[in-house]
Amino acid sequence: MRNLLPVLTVVAAIIALWYGAAIMLNSTWAQDKATRAGTTLSMTELITDTWSQKKPKLPVPHQVAAEIWQTTVEKKITSKRSLIYHAGITFSSTMLGFVMGTALGIALAIGIVFNRTMDMSVMPWVIASQTIPILAIAPMIIVVLNAVGISGLLPKAMISMYLSFFPVVVGMVKGLRSPSHMQLDQMRTWHASASQTFWRLRLPSSMPYLFTSLKVAMAASLVGAIVGELPTGAVAGLGARLLAGSYYGQTIQIWSALVMAAALAAGLVSIIGLVQRLTLKRMGMA
Repeated sequence: MRNLLPVLTVVAAIIALWYGAAIMLNSTWAQDKATRAGTTLSMTELITDTWSQKKPKLPVPHQVAAEIWQTTVEKKITSKRSLIYHAGITFSSTMLGFVMGTALGIALAIGIVFNRTMDMSVMPWVIASQTIPILAIAPMIIVVLNAVGISGLLPKAMISMYLSFFPVVVGMVKGLRSPSHMQLDQMRTWHASASQTFWRLRLPSSMPYLFTSLKVAMAASLVGAIVGELPTGAVAGLGARLLAGSYYGQTIQIWSALVMAAALAAGLVSIIGLVQRLTLKRMGMA
């Protein structure tokens, strides 16, 4: 309960600020309506109006919650109006991009740690790749892959991979280099080969760093999947819901999609955290 109380306090503060911000942002429209009708709104009427507008500048939490309820519980999963259906589409490209990015990141990290040439040549390019805005490179990836006949899930997964491989590279390089000189010297005194040193010392030592980077990579992969849905004019996925909401001024729909994306990311990161605790406990590190 002690650990839960600070979290609930922060959540309550955010919700209170959210409701207050909705009053300020939505009050202009409410007062304009009252002026045209020749009336004046009391504070109670103003609050009621700003918290119940159909297309508010900032929807309040209960409006977002109602929209999520209607598009999850009250809709069939197979319905194209179901947020679960759209989240599933985004989830598939997120996971494929995450797996590809993790594999690429680990492979590059191993090469960088064990090959001086790769360390000097590849690492600067890995860092430089992240200076390119994803909104600029996403359409290029989509166009190039479509030109060679590749469409659908893979282009979005490639964008997710582009964002997710970087934290894995950085985390794994740090982890593989974490053993001390004393530990490495000890392996040499045992006449351990480079392969044995890797599997029995460097890789186990890198696990805490790997799992930490995987949490960041998962969140980045989800962002990449959503961004990948934007330039394609996708009709399915959380990115498509954001686009549709922006086209028709449905701010409540936009916010519900954002909350669903945040919940999906939190769930996936929590799963990685659970796997981390079980793995490190089994390895005697927790």
